[in-house]
Amino acid sequence: MRITSCGMTDVGLKRGHNEDNYLINEELNLFVVADGMGGHAGGEYASAIAVNTVEEIVTSMELHPEASDEHDPVELTRQKLVHAIRLAGRRIYEKAKEQPEYHGMGTTAVVLMLDQGNAFIAHVGDSRIYLVRDGRVEQVTEDHSLIAEKVRHGLLTPEEAKNHRMRNVITRSLGYQEDVEVDLQVRALRKGDQFLLCSDGLSGHLAADELQDHLQRYAPQEAARRLIGVACDRGGEDNITTVICRIEETP
Repeated sequence: MRITSCGMTDVGLKRGHNEDNYLINEELNLFVVADGMGGHAGGEYASAIAVNTVEEIVTSMELHPEASDEHDPVELTRQKLVHAIRLAGRRIYEKAKEQPEYHGMGTTAVVLMLDQGNAFIAHVGDSRIYLVRDGRVEQVTEDHSLIAEKVRHGLLTPEEAKNHRMRNVITRSLGYQEDVEVDLQVRALRKGDQFLLCSDGLSGHLAADELQDHLQRYAPQEAARRLIGVACDRGGEDNITTVICRIEETP
């Protein structure tokens, strides 16, 4: 497999520090974006724990003790990623219990792993992964947020949700409780696929078709730079992080 990737993060215009973290590990074909919360020390620490734990577990090939011993490689990768993210959540939760200054810290996480000709997509929270394929863009993750749930149940329209005063209230995160449910899906890769992982500091300012336009017009590094520039031009209220991965050749 041949891929082109890049990552970029910016503090934005309104925050004094950056609580986002991201990972690009091209040896593992592993990509992560985490958006921390809980103040300067807490949020930054929580997102760092998430990124580092996922990389550690994927590198070590560790599985949860209760994992199946079947030899299906796709299922084993699924179990490994879910275990890594849940373990990250437990580590954040335990650290917050041990040290009062970290009380209330947590983080979102979106994880993309490319393996065996598949994209393994896992997430908790409202950071997002988009896929651009065959001239179309799709948000492949569903936000774990109060407003997104209301939209899914028909209680709000997408237009009403955009500026709702509770749009930043998330319903699932790493560290809020000892264990967390992880959403995970597997998709077969195609040559030309482009994945965009981002925190809500980016997705809150650009519509999906704008993201697609940038990914199709520019190389990943330039697309990332321009996307962050647009988010800043439109207010830059939050930290802004993006990771772009383009599939040049499939196995």
